[in-house]
Amino acid sequence: MSRTAADSVPTPDQTQTRRESQWEDFFRRFARNKLAVAGAVIFVFLILTAVFAPWISTHDPIYDQDYSAILQSPGHNHLLGTDDLGRDTFSRLVYGARLSLEAAVVSVGIALVIGVPIGLVCGYFRGFWDEWIVMRIVDAMQAFPSLILALAMAAVLGGGFGNAIIAIGIGFIPSFVRITRSQVMSVTNQEFVQAARAVGANDWRIMFLHVLPNSLAPILVQTTLAMASAIIAEAGLSYLGLGAKPEEPSWGSMLNVAQGYLTIDPLLAFWPGLAIFLVVLGFNLLGDGIREVLDPKLDR
Repeated sequence: MSRTAADSVPTPDQTQTRRESQWEDFFRRFARNKLAVAGAVIFVFLILTAVFAPWISTHDPIYDQDYSAILQSPGHNHLLGTDDLGRDTFSRLVYGARLSLEAAVVSVGIALVIGVPIGLVCGYFRGFWDEWIVMRIVDAMQAFPSLILALAMAAVLGGGFGNAIIAIGIGFIPSFVRITRSQVMSVTNQEFVQAARAVGANDWRIMFLHVLPNSLAPILVQTTLAMASAIIAEAGLSYLGLGAKPEEPSWGSMLNVAQGYLTIDPLLAFWPGLAIFLVVLGFNLLGDGIREVLDPKLDR
């Protein structure tokens, strides 16, 4: 009986070969999904824009103010026009990609670092403290929409871009706890986990070498979708004055400024709104594409 269990545990070379084959298969299937590729292109474009913002922008987004060109229409000197202080809209839009990407990565990173370990431990060990303490706290937090919870947390922590990111990250923790816990509970009942136990592997080794790697697919999908929600949440908080300051080149703060000039210069609100729309669309397409590629029920 023990020999059968030991034989069912793959060797390190077999595990490495199988993982490489799985990644090759994943990228091949992903490349066939045109919408997913489009989402990936938008995601890469956002990263490149954020990284090379100083070279792409034509003006300083904060301090370069031309009071003789306030609310100027798009032209040669200002590709997308100017705002109410004569600042270049294109440059602020480009630098806004940095804040949006930072909000998405940091807030979702906070949720991952806290939510995934909690969900992993709860799903593996279960018990009274899992069912009646941790999950009840998660249920209470999920009773509120994530944006409303972020608003409440931002109000408690105070205004500012950094506090807004922390508030958004805290709001995403329950969803990562629940999805990780659910996937871990499913994986722990599979035969390869039982075989690892039979050959004497301890719980922590099983959790991190067998259970967690086989639970990453839905977590990866949730990560991409949460990034889209984080960008919307950051823009919403900045629009309401609880996120980035008005002078900072955030897409949400740009919309906040533009709301007073909709009848005079509607393009002032159009450009940041379009940027938010395209980036969120890209993340959603990427997440849906990854989900379709990883879904075992689909015929590929």
